Amino acid sequence: MNVGKKRRLERIFREDCKSVIVPMDHGVTLGPVRGLMNMQEIIDKLVLGGADGIVLHKGIAKKIETRGIGLITHLSASTNLGSDPLWKVQVCSVAHAVRLGADGISIHVNVGAPREGEMLTDMALIADECEELGMPLLAMMYPRGPKITDSNDVEVVKHVARLGAELGADIIKTNYTAVQKPLGKLCKAVLFLW
Repeated sequence: MNVGKKRRLERIFREDCKSVIVPMDHGVTLGPVRGLMNMQEIIDKLVLGGADGIVLHKGIAKKIETRGIGLITHLSASTNLGSDPLWKVQVCSVAHAVRLGADGISIHVNVGAPREGEMLTDMALIADECEELGMPLLAMMYPRGPKITDSNDVEVVKHVARLGAELGADIIKTNYTAVQKPLGKLCKAVLFLW
């Protein structure tokens, strides 16, 4: 493994290979989100609480101090106001994230969505850039689209997780398969492939 990638992963994961990574990229999709207004204040609280990493878009990432927490810059975006909210497009480069001091890169792919192919193409190119620059890649791989009848189905989730690994992700974030009905879509699972 590239020494740079190894060092960056060690800043995100503890010695026991466990990590608490808090995604805070929802403002792009949803607009102002209650609880995600004063980002520095929230990050300071996460540091005190023992979180290991945060996922942010480039605009917020350049305005905050990480205080030693791992910074994962998110490269994908769409809004719930657009005509195809499932189509995530690249809005930042790996090189820009490196200039921001990122410890990792995050992308989002909606597997099963009408424009899945374009998202997979972007993921493959980003994975290559990450490998070249020694950047860990976190892939948010979600089963979403017209053919997906149960986004928590074990076989479907295994497929999207395998897809992420096959295309070069070091970490996969996806739906949790043992979901209790009241928790439903709030549950996510992270698979560490390092």
